[in-house]
Amino acid sequence: MNNKLLLTASLIAVIFTMGYYAENAVAFAQYMGNVGSEGQTGTFTLEEALELQTRRVTSAEANPASGSGTPYLDAGGVVGAALISAAVFGGISGLLFFKGRSGKYAAMGRG
Repeated sequence: MNNKLLLTASLIAVIFTMGYYAENAVAFAQYMGNVGSEGQTGTFTLEEALELQTRRVTSAEANPASGSGTPYLDAGGVVGAALISAAVFGGISGLLFFKGRSGKYAAMGRG
């Protein structure tokens, strides 16, 4: 069978499959509350949401030491996890690099 024909048929099959399942992945706007048939909103209105956000900002400004809650310099935080993983993978790559410079298949005259 011709390779170009097989590739084209596979590509068309993938495109049709993606189009078939793409209907299920449609995102809808999230409502603030239960919306009735007359257009009235439910218990959580826009004004209540704005009031809640205003109180959250006020609370964060009143307690600046609380921060966002993300421990950046902790071992379980962002920077700590990055440093630990860099040390582990750097150690493994360094070991493989130095072991690869010597041995049966190393180039003659180097190392």
